[in-house]
Amino acid sequence: MNMRKKLLSVALCATMVAGLLAGCGSSSKSDKASSDSKGSVYWLNFKPEADEALQGIAKTYEKENGVKVKVVTAASGNYNSTLTSEMGKSAAPTLFVVGNQAAVKTWDDYCIDLKDTDVYKELSTDAFNLKDENGKVASMGYCYESYGIIVNKKLLKKAGYEITDIKDFASLKSVAEDIHKRADKLGFDAFTSSGMDDASSWRFTGHLANMSLFYEGRDDGWKEAPAEIKGTYLDNFKNVWDLYINNSKYDKKTLATGGYDAEAEFKKGEAVFYQNGTWEYDALKKSISDDDMQMIPIYCGVEGEEKAGLCSGTENCWAVNAKASKADQKATLEFMKWLVTSKEGTKVMAEQFGAIPYKKAADSGNVFLKNANDLLEAGNYNVDWAFNYTPNVDEWRASLVAAMNKYDAGGSWDDVKTAFVQGWATQYKAANK
Repeated sequence: MNMRKKLLSVALCATMVAGLLAGCGSSSKSDKASSDSKGSVYWLNFKPEADEALQGIAKTYEKENGVKVKVVTAASGNYNSTLTSEMGKSAAPTLFVVGNQAAVKTWDDYCIDLKDTDVYKELSTDAFNLKDENGKVASMGYCYESYGIIVNKKLLKKAGYEITDIKDFASLKSVAEDIHKRADKLGFDAFTSSGMDDASSWRFTGHLANMSLFYEGRDDGWKEAPAEIKGTYLDNFKNVWDLYINNSKYDKKTLATGGYDAEAEFKKGEAVFYQNGTWEYDALKKSISDDDMQMIPIYCGVEGEEKAGLCSGTENCWAVNAKASKADQKATLEFMKWLVTSKEGTKVMAEQFGAIPYKKAADSGNVFLKNANDLLEAGNYNVDWAFNYTPNVDEWRASLVAAMNKYDAGGSWDDVKTAFVQGWATQYKAANK
C-alpha cells in the first residue's frame, strides 16, 4: 500500500512537472511568436563614421519599442561587395543603401515601392528619391549635401547691397562687376580665386560644370549616363566662369599654376563670393558669424532660375528589402519613420548626417544646410548632381581643366566645348567597351 502511494505520488509529481514544462515551453513559444510578429530590423550602414552613434540609437529604439535592431557597417569603399555578400544570406539586410541609378538597376527586385509608406509621407521634398524605369520609388534620400555661392553678407552690405538684390544671373553679374570696379576703394573684391590645380579645379570641372549638365539632363530626361551630350547650356557655364575669373583680384592667366587658397581668402574678408559647399561651414564659422554668411544658388542665366535652389544631392538613399518577411518590412519602415520624426532619432540624424529631407528634421546648426532647406521648403527646384553621370570622371575632368586653362590664357572657348562634348563621348565609349 505504501509502495502504491509512493508510485502514485511519483506519477503525480511527474504529471505536474510535465505540465510545468509544457507551460514553460508554451510560454517560450509564445514569446518567440510575439517577437516574430513584431519583426526585426537589419540596417547595413553606408557611413563608417556614423557607426558608433547608430549602434547607440539602435539600442535606444529596441529598449523603447521591443524591436530588435541590428546595425552592421560596411568598411569604407566596400559597401557594394558587402551588400552583395549579405544579400546572399538567409538573414539579409532589411534596410540598405541604393544610392544611384546604376544601383537601382542592380537591386530593383530587392526594393519595395516606398511611395505609399508612412515614412515617405514625412519627406519635405522628393528631390533625392530614386525611381526605377516603371516609376517605382526604389529608394529615398535620408541626407544630402549642397553647394552654391557662399556670400559674406557683411562685405556685401559695405558695398551697398543686400542679399535680396541678387535673384538671378543678371543681378549677380551687376553686383559682382560693380564691386570689382571699386575693389581698391572697398578693400575687397567680388570673387575669391578660381585655382585650377587638383586641390581646387573640381569646384569648376565638377560642380560648376554641373549647371550645364543639370539643365540639359532636365530637358532631355536623363535617367542614366547618356552616350553623348549636346552641350546645350555651355554658354551658361561660360557666363559664370567669365564672371568668376574677370571679377577677382587674381590674374586669370595665373590660375593654371594653382597654389591659391580660396578658403583662406574668404575667411580673411578678401572677397564677397566663394563657390563651395555645406561642408565648408565648420572651416568658416570661426572667422565669419552665421548672421554674416549665406549660400545662394549658382545663377547662370537660365530662364526661370529665380526659382532655383542650391545644387543638392546624395548617394545616401534608403531601400527596404522586398525579399524580407512582411513583419520585418513593417518593423523596418516603422524604425525609419521613428528616425525622422522622434526627438531622439532626428537628433542623431542631424548630428551624423547633417541635413535630412524630412518635415521634422532637427537643426544641424549648419547655416548653409538651413539655406538649402529654406529654398526647398519655399518651393524652389533642386539642382541635382548631374555630374554623377560623368563617364571616366577623372579623365573627362582632366581634359576639361586643360581646355579651360588654355581659354584663361587667351585661347578659344571652342576648346572647352570640344573637351566637354566630344570628351564625354570618348570617355563614355572607353567606360562601356
